[in-house]
Amino acid sequence: MSKLLLAALLLLAGLVGVTLLRAAARERAAEAAYPPGGDFVTVEGHRVHYTVTGEGPDLVLIHGASGNLRDMTFGLAERLAAHYRVIAFDRPGLGYTDRIGAAGASIGEQAALLARAAALLGAERPVVMGQSYGGAVALAWAVNHPETLSALVLVAAPSYPWEGGLPRLYKVNAHPVLGPLAIPFLTAWVPQSYVDRAVAGVFEPQQELPGYADHIGAPLTLRRHSLRENALQRASLKGELAALSERYDGIDLPIEIVHGTADETVSLTIHSQRMARDLPGANLATLEGIGHMPHHTRPGAVVEAIHRAADRAGIRTAPGP
Repeated sequence: MSKLLLAALLLLAGLVGVTLLRAAARERAAEAAYPPGGDFVTVEGHRVHYTVTGEGPDLVLIHGASGNLRDMTFGLAERLAAHYRVIAFDRPGLGYTDRIGAAGASIGEQAALLARAAALLGAERPVVMGQSYGGAVALAWAVNHPETLSALVLVAAPSYPWEGGLPRLYKVNAHPVLGPLAIPFLTAWVPQSYVDRAVAGVFEPQQELPGYADHIGAPLTLRRHSLRENALQRASLKGELAALSERYDGIDLPIEIVHGTADETVSLTIHSQRMARDLPGANLATLEGIGHMPHHTRPGAVVEAIHRAADRAGIRTAPGP
């Protein structure tokens, strides 16, 4: 029996060793294939990765969960650069922005970091647009630092608590014991086909745009620190929004909301329609039949919402399509 136990332990140790080596190799490959595409600004010891394109009024773009700023530079940032100075950020722990701490960055901590980074880049009261989870960060920015932005644009963004628990994968990856054990195996062994299906699924019921998967750098999210950070952020989101939503009535800014009726990731009814009812300054544009990625599948509608926000804030000097 002792020989069998010893053999099992040796086999397990070998599997763990191979897994750690493979995880490290896949992380190096991901970073080699998708290196930083922008520059870095340091905020109180934390490096924040960003890109800047265009000239004009300042506009900040904040990406969603399981992503990075490449989601915004696939086409949207370039389109907006004809009218704005567009700043896209990697959120903490994702892309190439440093994690804030081991416990996972709250939406409030992320908002404070990005607001400070934007200020260091010379952005004076920018329009702030957030998609999906990035919209929750944008909301925290507006609630906690209202003097540092001029308008808010929310795209398919969660804004209120909802029914239901945490999806199993996030629950495991956020667990204090199971997460550190499971994540290296995910980094090492998750097949590319799974990643491809996950990326395509975010676009449903629309088709994923040609070239998007090659551009987005999804393997960066499979790095061990990013999987952990992403799960911790997602695990705390509902509770954070429950507290934040109690303070929405203090937002005195133009708010433009864009949300598709076919979005099965973030509920139109629970989030955007409720916000449009609750806040006099919120204007909702509903997109019939559109899913969770309107900034790619209906970019014109998102650009128009940003223009409306800038116009309402009185900061757009050269109106145009």
